[in-house]
Amino acid sequence: MCQGGAMTGPSDAEARDFARSFRAFLEWVHSNTYDEQHRNPVVVLVKEFLGDAGLAHSVVSRHLAAFEHVNIQTAVNHWMSRPERDVQVHGISTPPHFGSVRLQQLLTGDGLPPLRLTAPPLVDLPNGPGSTLGCFVLAALLVSDSRGRYVVLVAGPAEHEHGVILDVAGLPVEVAQGVLAELEDLRRRLNVYRGHVLDVLPSPMGGVDLAFADLPATSRADVVLPEIVLERVERHALGVATHREALLAAGQHIKRGLLLYGPPGTGKTHTTRYLVGQLPGYTRLILTGRSLHAVGAVAELARDLAPAMMVLEDVDLVAEDRDYGPGPSPVLFDLLDAMDGSAPDADLLFVLTTNRADLLEPALAARPGRVDVAVEIDLPDAEARRRLFDLYARDVPIELAAAELDEIIDRTDGMTASFLKELIRRCVLEALREHSPLVTVTAEHARRALEDLLDSAQEVTRSLLGVGNDPEDLPPGAGARPARPAGGWTSYGPLQGRMPRRYRG
Repeated sequence: MCQGGAMTGPSDAEARDFARSFRAFLEWVHSNTYDEQHRNPVVVLVKEFLGDAGLAHSVVSRHLAAFEHVNIQTAVNHWMSRPERDVQVHGISTPPHFGSVRLQQLLTGDGLPPLRLTAPPLVDLPNGPGSTLGCFVLAALLVSDSRGRYVVLVAGPAEHEHGVILDVAGLPVEVAQGVLAELEDLRRRLNVYRGHVLDVLPSPMGGVDLAFADLPATSRADVVLPEIVLERVERHALGVATHREALLAAGQHIKRGLLLYGPPGTGKTHTTRYLVGQLPGYTRLILTGRSLHAVGAVAELARDLAPAMMVLEDVDLVAEDRDYGPGPSPVLFDLLDAMDGSAPDADLLFVLTTNRADLLEPALAARPGRVDVAVEIDLPDAEARRRLFDLYARDVPIELAAAELDEIIDRTDGMTASFLKELIRRCVLEALREHSPLVTVTAEHARRALEDLLDSAQEVTRSLLGVGNDPEDLPPGAGARPARPAGGWTSYGPLQGRMPRRYRG
């Protein structure tokens, strides 16, 4: 307003009129344009199905890990198929990047984007080696059964929700809890992971994923270890499984831990693969690298699916002696809790491998059921190297005289199983350079391959194969031998209260 060339503000009456108009505008926005009852068919469907009586009850929720998504769907499919239960399935579509929707929001209509009813959106997830199952991404199940009318919302992992959520609305709290308990019981009984070999993988969304593993068969003859060593491994890992009932009847615990330690490349992982193949009735979970940090969650799964076997490779990555760092690792406590957190009669086998037993936390051996037995997987002697050479060359057309093979065995003194496996591969490559397709591998091909691997320029390659490079330890013409610890976990027997000795020098 302008009076006499000067600008003035609105009068008090004008300000009050504007405030009344603006308030009326906001009320209109919230009661009409954003009235979920009129613009959101999902809200309308849920509210009309439950009625006023159903809307008076609390929503009861349960959260599960993302890897349980396929098990929840398996349970829901079985649960919906019961003849005494009528279930209408409605998919819910949300705008991109909005995330998941909760049942409480659908009951109130608050904070919702435009939602649409659709055919149930599905994600195809493995439910066994070579098979998959379509799993609900976001679906509302309108249920009528002896409990009454109620709604179950199934929400799978989403952009802002890394787990699976089950919501139940329309029932008294105790009755809704009964629905969730029924689904939980089905999830446990019908668990698709039971009895399979599973790789535990870091999930890009956080937590872990489980993948059905397809490991090559490993027979006892493929495990090249001294007989006394292999028998000790079998007695502790497999013998307990064989005599489970007799041990329990005698009051003995069957939860056990086995540590395989020794230089890199000597066959620790190969030995665990053999054990995995010898326990077909077990759920076998293999953790390596970053997945070791999920040991707590995976151990809980193992307890649910017992009998179970957990393989933790390179466990020193998370179970380092607390003396070595500024403080204890939270993952170490998760590991200790995992090994302690089951009843003694739980058929759980923990197999740990490490190249550096001297770094391990002594508490791993402080009580039965953690690490009961430690077995050293050492460098192969001459007899073992000969067996390894034959094993890796069994599919190779190779022609070597006895004296030529003896020379190779002598020159590979101090080498690892990984070194010998790579040697055979290079022998084949040398033969292919002269003639392709492959005809035969001769002593000359083997000589050139061995000379190349033992060349001073191949120090890094030998290190990658688990072989050290100390010139003082080299026999004439051979590569460096791996450094041997002066100490370490040296016992083949029980380790309760035993402390790992440190490397000296």
